[in-house]
Amino acid sequence: MSELKVHASACEHELMVQTEEIRASFVSRLKEAMEDNDIPAWGGGKQLAKLVGVTEKAISKWLNAESMPGRANMHTLASKLNVRVEWLQHGSGSKKEGAARQDESLARIPPRHFDLNTSTEYTGVLQLDAHGSTGDGEDNSHVEIRGVMAFKSAWIRANRLNTKTLDVIYAKGHSMEPTINDGDVLLVDESKTEPKDGQVFAMQSVDKGTIVKRLIKSDFDGWIIRSDNPDKTRYGDENLRDGEINEIRIIGRVVWRGGML
Repeated sequence: MSELKVHASACEHELMVQTEEIRASFVSRLKEAMEDNDIPAWGGGKQLAKLVGVTEKAISKWLNAESMPGRANMHTLASKLNVRVEWLQHGSGSKKEGAARQDESLARIPPRHFDLNTSTEYTGVLQLDAHGSTGDGEDNSHVEIRGVMAFKSAWIRANRLNTKTLDVIYAKGHSMEPTINDGDVLLVDESKTEPKDGQVFAMQSVDKGTIVKRLIKSDFDGWIIRSDNPDKTRYGDENLRDGEINEIRIIGRVVWRGGML
């Protein structure tokens, strides 16, 4: 843990990639892709909403740089507009699959990797305006990028983490105390989606939305979604049969938490 350094204040100042710049750059590429598909940037919101399968309000927020699509919508958007998702989201590499790349070195840069202050000592992970509920659930229907949080590159490598599959979200609620407290920063590895006994996961529940809980393999058949809070009157276990675990989408495993002692 001593190898890890998180610059909380830096996320609001010089080490943070400005949210406005990220959004504005995305909007520019989105409008370019719309033009390529004969969808007018102005007045084409309804057409794009129907194509992607989202509300016109969501499209309006994207085009006005008020927010950016979440992971699933970003992939759908890129697919429907016939562009590479890496190009649409980050401006990385070529616009189209198989197109000639003018800058091969840029194409090799992982989309979520930033050399902060031109140094390789730290690695940036996207900081999302999303909550994983450690209580009754959280509806993250609209996710925005807040900036970039800096971690030591050596710590990332030592733990065999890939910045392309990491996101920073925030805990909300008290059911995982004392392990995770309300407001804690959570680093989620979205490549780890297989249930593992005793590990803490961010999960998407149909009934509760985004939750952060511990998965326990049941002594019988199935799994237990468990809160670490010892008050089991308020935070009781939820039992799932083997087949029912597939009804809970595992977003990723929580590999680190940071917060006040």
